[in-house]
Amino acid sequence: MTIAEVLRQAARLVGVSDSPRLDTELLLTAASGFDRTYFYTWPERALTPQVTASFEAMLARRMTGEPVAHITGQREFWSLPLMVDNTTLIPRPDTEVLVEVALTSLHAFNISAPRILDLGTGTGAIALALASEIPSADVTAVDQSAQAVLLAKRNAKALGKNITVQRGGWLDDTWLAHVKSQPPFDCIVSNPPYIDEADPHLAQGDVRFEPLSALVAGRQGYCDLFTIIDLAHHLLKTGGALWLEHGYQQAVKVREYLTLTGFAQVATHNDYGGNPRVTGGYRL
Repeated sequence: MTIAEVLRQAARLVGVSDSPRLDTELLLTAASGFDRTYFYTWPERALTPQVTASFEAMLARRMTGEPVAHITGQREFWSLPLMVDNTTLIPRPDTEVLVEVALTSLHAFNISAPRILDLGTGTGAIALALASEIPSADVTAVDQSAQAVLLAKRNAKALGKNITVQRGGWLDDTWLAHVKSQPPFDCIVSNPPYIDEADPHLAQGDVRFEPLSALVAGRQGYCDLFTIIDLAHHLLKTGGALWLEHGYQQAVKVREYLTLTGFAQVATHNDYGGNPRVTGGYRL
C-alpha cells in the first residue's frame, strides 16, 4: 500500500475520533518512523508489508476507542516528547495554560532559581515543562502512584531534566514531614483529580482508558482541590503562588475557597477553548 492509500483509512475512524486524519497520521508515524511532513512530500511512496501490518494493528486498537497516546506510547506536551501509559493521565494541550500561568507569576517576581512543587505529577509533564523553561529551578514532582513516579523519572532521564520525583499523597505524614523540613516553595502547581464520580463523561472518550484515581475526587470533585489549597499554606513562602487546574464549572468555588483561606490576587485563566481552567493566587 502507498502512504496515500493508508492515510485514506482515516475514514474508518469517523464516529470514533474527533480527529480521524490526525490520529491516522500519528499512528502511521509510529508504525513507519517517518514524520508527517514526509507523508505530504511522498504520498505515492509504497510502504513495506511490515509497516502496513503494524499500522493496521494500531488502527484496529484505535477503532475500539483506545487513545492514540496509549497505542503509540508517546504524547507531546510543551513540545516535549513524553512517554505515556495507562497508569497515568494523558497530558492535555489545555494543561499547558497551567504552565504558562506559573511561568508568568515566577517571572513577575524575577526569581532566578525558584523552588517549584508539582503535586500529582503523573507523566511529569508540568514539572518537566517548567524545568525546561527555567533550567535553574529546583523542581520537585510528587505522585501517590508508584507507577507514575517511575514513568516521570523515565521521562526526566530521557529528556535530560534534573527534577526530583517522589512518591507521596497530599496528606502522607512521612512525605509532608520531609517537605516541611525543606525551604518553602516559591510556586505550587497541580492538575489534581477534579471530576465528580457521577459525571457521565467518565464513560466516554479517552477517559474510559485512564485510571480513575487520576480523574475522580470526592465532594463533587472538589476534595483534592481544597486539600491542596489547605496544604499550600504550610508549604509556600509568603508571597508564593499556587495554581490549580480544575473543571470549567468549578472556577467560582475554587476562587471562593482560595479567598476564604487567605490567598490574595485570586484569579482564573481560560484554556485554549475559552473555558475557565486554571485558578490560583498568592499566599499572604
